[in-house]
Amino acid sequence: MHLLTCLSLVFTTFLWGGTFVAGRQLAGSVAPEHAAFLRFVIGSAVLLLLLLAKEKRLQLPPPRLWLPLFLLGLTGVFAYNVFFFKGLHYISAGRASLFIASTPLVITLLGAALLLEKLTFAKGCGVITSLMGAVIVISNGHPAELFSGIFGPGEFALIGCVISWSAYSLIGRSVLKSMTPLSSVCYSSIIGTLLLLPPAIHTDLFSRVGSLTPRDWLNLSYLGILGTAVGFSLYYRGIEKIGATRASVFINLVPVFALLLAWVILDESIKPAVLVGGLLVLCGVTIANYRRQ
Repeated sequence: MHLLTCLSLVFTTFLWGGTFVAGRQLAGSVAPEHAAFLRFVIGSAVLLLLLLAKEKRLQLPPPRLWLPLFLLGLTGVFAYNVFFFKGLHYISAGRASLFIASTPLVITLLGAALLLEKLTFAKGCGVITSLMGAVIVISNGHPAELFSGIFGPGEFALIGCVISWSAYSLIGRSVLKSMTPLSSVCYSSIIGTLLLLPPAIHTDLFSRVGSLTPRDWLNLSYLGILGTAVGFSLYYRGIEKIGATRASVFINLVPVFALLLAWVILDESIKPAVLVGGLLVLCGVTIANYRRQ
């Protein structure tokens, strides 16, 4: 097991757990199109600075990689974030996390179907175990309640998140053969930011940006710096080291951290069942990433 890689992915999911709290706090005051665009303006600026600090100069990718990079920006930045912020306008952060927790299963199945990664018994067991744990965590021990509501625009938006992120993870494999994780994330983030600009302008971005409060900017900064620049870079480094399927299993830790942070920041209660679910998630992540020497 790549211990440092796994620890970095755990830290990534901790940061992404916080994005649900930040996104939910923005939902009542900032339009989804504005929140998505401003998040990636901040994130892209930080990524550029990190890339310059590491490589000392900017080197444009070869022409053959621009299409995959465009697809990364379209799926993981543009589509995912439009769906993410729209979903959080309609449903709670915990319920939203249920859909995100299904992402590893989708990535595993798509990866096997497209022959990108071999689906082993251990990987399958790990994904299913961690998904079960995530469901218990999100539902506070009452999984049936998660499916008692009617599917609405929020639920459909979160399904869009899952599909978008699955595509982003799988497409990234081909890009990482020729580019570093930091450079691929940086350029795809810039492309996604440009794609997010037209809908932001169409919804009167410039006339409303002046009304953002310090709290809004704090949440946007968290989303851009930690949730995007740091989180995306670490996640892609994880894909490079252990593959898309094994790296994606860590996403099941996101709802665990999301509820823990909501408990600390938003004073939401946590039941003992959440601890049991969290242990299942950790067991599933360990099973999926364990390799006999």
